[in-house]
Amino acid sequence: MRRFGLIGFPLGHSFSKRYFSEKFLRENIRDCSYDNFPLPDISRLTDLIRENDLEGLNVTIPYKSSVIQFLDKIDPEALEVGAVNVIRIKKTGGILSLSGFNSDITGIMDTLKPVMSQKVTGAIVLGTGGSSKAVCHVLRKLKVHFTIISREKKPGTLTYQELNREVLGGSQLIINTTPVGMYPETEGKPDIAYSLLGPGHILFDLVYNPEITSFLKMGQERGCTVLTGLRMLYSQAEKSWEIWNSVSE
Repeated sequence: MRRFGLIGFPLGHSFSKRYFSEKFLRENIRDCSYDNFPLPDISRLTDLIRENDLEGLNVTIPYKSSVIQFLDKIDPEALEVGAVNVIRIKKTGGILSLSGFNSDITGIMDTLKPVMSQKVTGAIVLGTGGSSKAVCHVLRKLKVHFTIISREKKPGTLTYQELNREVLGGSQLIINTTPVGMYPETEGKPDIAYSLLGPGHILFDLVYNPEITSFLKMGQERGCTVLTGLRMLYSQAEKSWEIWNSVSE
C-alpha cells in the first residue's frame, strides 16, 4: 500500500482526504491511501513519516515555512517563495530523503489566468503567511503590482487600518490568503471596507471550506467577480500527485 497524507494543525477544515480518496476510486488507482495527520509539533515530522511509511505529504497551516528545515532538497521556485506544501519522500536503505515543492503556485496561476486582463493592474494581498508568499510570487510572474496587508505593521506592508479608498480603488484584484472565514468560524471575514467594492473588483479567497466564504458573499452582493479556493485546491492536488509519481530527483 502506497500511503500519502496531509500535515497541519488543526485539520478539521481540509478537503484533501476526500479529494484523493475520490480520485483513487474514480481513476481505479489501487493500493493507495490518503489520510489526515494532525501534527501539533512539526518536530515530529520524521517520526510520523517512519511510523506510517509515507511516500508523500501535503503541508498546510501553520507549517508551510517551518517544514523547510527538515528537507534534504527543495525546488528552486519553492525556495524562492519560502514555502512548501508538497513533500516527496524517498527511502533508500532505510535512509529517508525529503524533497519540497510548492504546488500552490500552480493552483493560484490556474485560478487567476482566466480572469486576468489588461484591466488588472493592481492587487491587494491579505495576509503574510506561506500562502501569501506563493500569491505574491505568481503576481510578480504576471507583472501585477500588489500591496500586502498585515494585521501588524511590518516592512513592505500596510495595516488593515491603512487600507483606504485610494488603495482599494487602484486595486482591481483582492486576494485573501488568511484563514479568516474558514470552517468552523464561517462568519468571519477580512476587515476591509466592502462598501468601496464594485463590479470592477475581483475577489479570490484561498479558503475553500466553505466554498463561498463571507468575504466572497460580500463581494457578490456588490457585483464583484468572485473566485473560490476549490479551483486552486483541485489544481494543486493534481500537481501534488504528479510530483509524488515523478521519477526525477
